Amino acid sequence: MTALPDSPSAAAPAAPAQAVRVSEEVARAVAEGRPVVALESTIFTHGLPRPRNLAVALEAERQLRDAGVVPATIGVHAGVPTVGLSTEQITELSATDGLDKVSLRDLPVVAALGRHGGTTVAATAFLAHRAGIRVFSTGGLGGVHFGASESFDESADMTVLAAVPVTVISAGVKSILDIRATLERFETYNIPVIGYRTRKYPGFYVTDSGHEINFAVESPAEAAGVIDARDRLGLPQAVLIANPVDPAKQLPPEELDGILARAWAEAERQGVTGNASTPFLLDFIQRDTGGRSLEVNVEVYRGNVRLGGEIATALAAAATSGS
Repeated sequence: MTALPDSPSAAAPAAPAQAVRVSEEVARAVAEGRPVVALESTIFTHGLPRPRNLAVALEAERQLRDAGVVPATIGVHAGVPTVGLSTEQITELSATDGLDKVSLRDLPVVAALGRHGGTTVAATAFLAHRAGIRVFSTGGLGGVHFGASESFDESADMTVLAAVPVTVISAGVKSILDIRATLERFETYNIPVIGYRTRKYPGFYVTDSGHEINFAVESPAEAAGVIDARDRLGLPQAVLIANPVDPAKQLPPEELDGILARAWAEAERQGVTGNASTPFLLDFIQRDTGGRSLEVNVEVYRGNVRLGGEIATALAAAATSGS
């Protein structure tokens, strides 16, 4: 005999699996209007060598907390996209071999398969926005690769940022990319690119990529004003804040062209293409510079985390004064 729906013997329907986990600390801070900054996980799952990767990840969180800002490190842990990874989870992901590099298209796959993953700019931006976080600090953005007119190799970061209204602080796009073409693509997608105290677009390892941008802001409060204006207009795209590395700490610009030429030649010789290109090229640059590029990478990240905290704080203050 079939049990009635309200019979004690009837099986209760299973609760739906949690699509995205937001830590209690992050959820409370967002709800209370306190400053929160999202941090991606690929910097410590794919971008930096061990044990430096874990040290940099935990330092970024401490840096924000010391400034009165709640850090929200984002990644995929055991198939659960998580906004606000715990220290234990960050430690585990930083020490795990073979993690997936998770862009937005990959999120449902790694979630269904229960895999660990480091989230790229695209996936991190999406998850941050879903959790109500307005500011996201990273190192460098993805963009248009050289030869994209034939290979169609363009980062998903750009299309996601065209549709997700977060604010991303970076030191420009990665130096291995076609920066001119990337800036043109940002224009096509109506994504505003704003320099922080500069109209010279940075090139990640170098302060000036050789390309100019139209606008600059001079303070976190001015950046917050742009973000608020975007939101009042109801525009869907991200705001990109380009924050150059200190000129005294950049790679010597005169060296960079030769380093990049050698890196691309070696990638072509080994047949490295697609998603594997970026980590291969960055690793080559690190080895070719004797580790100097790693120090620049870390310095870039520190500066972007600091500025992200300042902008998030300015946004929170503006919301409080306007309420």
